[in-house]
Amino acid sequence: MSKIDRPVTLAAIVGAHGVTGEVRLKLFGEGVAALKRYRVFNDSSLTLKVLRDDGKGGAIARFAEVADRTAAEKLRGTALTVPRSAMPELAEGEYYHADLLGLPAVSTEGEALGTVVAVENFGAGDVLEIERPVGEDGKKHRFMVPMTEAAVPGWDHEKLVIAAAFAER
Repeated sequence: MSKIDRPVTLAAIVGAHGVTGEVRLKLFGEGVAALKRYRVFNDSSLTLKVLRDDGKGGAIARFAEVADRTAAEKLRGTALTVPRSAMPELAEGEYYHADLLGLPAVSTEGEALGTVVAVENFGAGDVLEIERPVGEDGKKHRFMVPMTEAAVPGWDHEKLVIAAAFAER
């Protein structure tokens, strides 16, 4: 499967809501409005009928395939995914976290540094977690780099370039 078509998780079902088959969602994107642009999830196995904000940072959804609370409860823990190719195009310099995950990271000097294994945001911007190859001690080590122009001067669908000053040795 190409990177552009791999599934991207936008939300997760955290439980049933009421007795009519609605579910509570934990959102991973930019809120209810961003999720509303999609009608089907999980390779068209779930068809969205109604979606509304729960007033607590999550959402309440009704899917055509879920008829009652029992069916809704069985979906607890289910990730709601869409193909990456279905997501809106981005402007220059923008990225989806899913596009960065798994990219090989190299220094501006061409040294292989590892692989992007996580993108975190603690409130001051995105931070990339890079996993180094297994070291001489037999362990994998990780380091973090801010996703800023100074630290990450470039990236594309093949690799991420980290300024040598930010590359942990």
